[in-house]
Amino acid sequence: MPNVYLTEPMRNYVQGQIRSGAYTNLSEVARAGIRLLMEKDGARQFYALKADLERATAEAEAGAFSAFDAYAFEPDAFKE
Repeated sequence: MPNVYLTEPMRNYVQGQIRSGAYTNLSEVARAGIRLLMEKDGARQFYALKADLERATAEAEAGAFSAFDAYAFEPDAFKE
C-alpha cells in the first residue's frame, strides 16, 4: 500500500486522536475514515434507490403502468 500524504492540520488531528486514546495509531484512524466513506456511499446508494422507488410509485399511482402478464414474461414456468 502506498504512503499517504497528510496535510499539517490532518496530521495534528490524527495525533490528537492518538493522544486522546481514541485510536492507537494512524492505521486505526485511516481505517475509521475509510469505514465512514463506505457507509456514506452505502447511504447514497440507498437514497438513490429510495428516490427511484418513490418516482416509480408516483408514476404507477398516476396510471402510468401496464398490466403484468406472467405467462408472457416467463412462459416456461407454466409448462407441466
